[in-house]
Amino acid sequence: MRPYKVVQDGILQVDADARARAWLDSHPSTEARVIAYEVTRCCGGAKICSVRVRRQYKGDDAATFSTAVLGDGTRLLVDRRAAARLPSRFALTVRGLGPFQHLDLDLEGEQWAALLYD
Repeated sequence: MRPYKVVQDGILQVDADARARAWLDSHPSTEARVIAYEVTRCCGGAKICSVRVRRQYKGDDAATFSTAVLGDGTRLLVDRRAAARLPSRFALTVRGLGPFQHLDLDLEGEQWAALLYD
């Protein structure tokens, strides 16, 4: 298992597999992508945590995010709650079919558990 700490002045290192690199190349953006961490409560009081990679919204304040960098220098913004739980180095992949394809984190089961349930 990889260490769970942020390295190099708070910058996380991110790898992109071939499918993720192709997706990024086919969906160029002038804005940073965001690894968003969302916590919601359902009517019974249960806590539901989710993580998704999305485009940066106008209301996002880059100063409230940690930074992650792909090998080619592409910058990602990471919700600080997620950054504290992510391994110092992780990967992106593509999940979904057809028009529902999207970038996603490529983590081991224990890493997902630490991210979503710790």
